[in-house]
Amino acid sequence: MIRAYKFLMRPTVGQQGALAEMLRDHCSLYSGALQERRDAHRHVSKTTVRYGQQSAQLKDIRAFDPECQGRWSFSSQQATLRRLDKAFAAFFRRVKAGDKPGYPRFRSGKRFDTVDFPRDGDGCRWDATPHDPVTRVRLQGVGHVRVHQHRPVVGKVKTISVKREGRRWYVILTADQARPEPLEPTGSVIGIDMGIAHFLADSHGEFVPNPRHGQKAATALETAQQALSRCKRGSKRRRKAVQVVAHLHRKVRRQRLDHAHKTALAYVRGNDFIAHEDLKIRNMSKAPTPKADREQSGIFLPNGAAAKAGLNRSIADAGWGVFLQVLTAKAECAGRVVMAVDPRNTSRRCPECGHTAKENRPTQEKFHCQACGHHAHADTVGALNVLRAGLARRDTRQG
Repeated sequence: MIRAYKFLMRPTVGQQGALAEMLRDHCSLYSGALQERRDAHRHVSKTTVRYGQQSAQLKDIRAFDPECQGRWSFSSQQATLRRLDKAFAAFFRRVKAGDKPGYPRFRSGKRFDTVDFPRDGDGCRWDATPHDPVTRVRLQGVGHVRVHQHRPVVGKVKTISVKREGRRWYVILTADQARPEPLEPTGSVIGIDMGIAHFLADSHGEFVPNPRHGQKAATALETAQQALSRCKRGSKRRRKAVQVVAHLHRKVRRQRLDHAHKTALAYVRGNDFIAHEDLKIRNMSKAPTPKADREQSGIFLPNGAAAKAGLNRSIADAGWGVFLQVLTAKAECAGRVVMAVDPRNTSRRCPECGHTAKENRPTQEKFHCQACGHHAHADTVGALNVLRAGLARRDTRQG
């Protein structure tokens, strides 16, 4: 199996400049290749330029510009061209499917932040010797850069990527390793119901509080963004203000990811089978359709957009998608089973008698069955129904 590792790099001042130049030159290569494809499609009878043709030109490009393009790894430049080719492949796939196309765009130096090395030892080398307390990664054109390796890398390193996040530099490794031994069975099964008031409720009657990292940082973000809006474009003060805003957003993202990892790990360790709702988060967070006034041209009726915007913000802040991805990955490594089920009517169906009605849930938190009188928390009822649906689906697959 393939596992990724992300470590903080500690480059010197000179190495920081070389890393920035590496990003700039790869960004220039990406933009030039994109321009070539656009020109070929526009002017040469809509000819399509592919990756193989552009990769074959790299030798001449490196010979023509040895100071910028010639000093970097040939394989990393091929990876940059391959990234552009994937962007075009995704564009044509969306066109064929009838989705919003999203034509590949030019990247500025501020938005191009990653350089990939497809193979360890080709333009890069992960140097982590057991007897040396200092870990380094060697990058062609940059040198040996110190790395803060906070955990050991298990398996053989396959690919290496260098990424810039604000003022920090990270190295991302992918390692091929043997599948770990599964955890000991616990005999426990559980269903979880994602929510806003609580991050999730499980079928055991337990609740995980919603940390609301984005809401807690809203005041600081608002202040930082107001300061950014008052800065003149292109000024040094504006660049500093942008870094402050980006730092706050990165902190919220790390907090959300940390919470997802810790919560998922606790459920994976304690349960053999985990069922959750198959949530369509993108559809749930869509803006409401505008309602045009038929009597007055150019006038729109209230459609609850303000309230829906607040709900969408809360859904994004909860980070359901990140948590479910982490949960699935950890369960696969631990030999656990995670199953998604249809979420329809899970909080309206009585777990005692099976009666399903909208009136069974009079409020957001209360569940009161109109048939048998069963009382419970609505989220707990939803988790119980999710668990039952998951077990039924598992038994059907096994049968």
